[in-house]
Amino acid sequence: MIDDLGVEVLLAAPPRRVVSLVPSLTEAVAVTAPVLLVGATDYCTHPAGLDVVRVGGSKYPSVDRVLAAVPDLVLANAEENRRADVEALRAAGVPVWVTYPRTLDAALVSLARMLARLGLAEPPWLAAARAAWAAPPPAGPRRRAVVPVWRRPWVVLGPGTFAGDLLHRLGIDNLYDADVDRYPRPELAEMLARRPELVVLPDEPYPFSATDGPEAFPGLPCALVSGRHLTWYGPSLAEARDLLAGQLAAADGRSGA
Repeated sequence: MIDDLGVEVLLAAPPRRVVSLVPSLTEAVAVTAPVLLVGATDYCTHPAGLDVVRVGGSKYPSVDRVLAAVPDLVLANAEENRRADVEALRAAGVPVWVTYPRTLDAALVSLARMLARLGLAEPPWLAAARAAWAAPPPAGPRRRAVVPVWRRPWVVLGPGTFAGDLLHRLGIDNLYDADVDRYPRPELAEMLARRPELVVLPDEPYPFSATDGPEAFPGLPCALVSGRHLTWYGPSLAEARDLLAGQLAAADGRSGA
């Protein structure tokens, strides 16, 4: 079988020791077949109480710690993990499965393929996620929004992102969807000049909150949303649609000061 980047991942048998370098994939394996998971990053926070070897951050994991866990498969992502680390693991003889979904549909297919490579049947949460997102976008006018994911400097969602596709399915049009860069770095004045009707502020990767973020957008509705449900592809997708829809609706009662 080949991973999302078209690389053939050869295994002598279904894996029995898996290290995940991606929080959403960690959750997917831990919920589906916890006995397989032997290692994860420091940022793998779900499910709560996960008791596995920690191998450092997603961007800078300790290759030595990964190898010490003796995995027969490592899970990675093309954006979250560095190619150098993936290549170092492969050079050490460890197969690495790399994901790279940029839409919801691609994520659902990617997850199904990954779980099949682990020798697992489709779990109930994946079927529930597929069903939850099958409905069309909500009725009513669409809203034009900017979606910062970092500040100092500002970074916003651009075209071709998984999170942008989820928002599109919820009636939100990203004002940077036609930009050249997938993660543009505009100045605040340039964002405001595009006249957004809504600002979407997830709590990760940057921890936007009621006191950190909305004040930069005076008079504009600001939706504080769960970054995990907006950017993770895994079990959280089963509840993400209803949760995000509610958080977006709540923005009408919250404006930047």
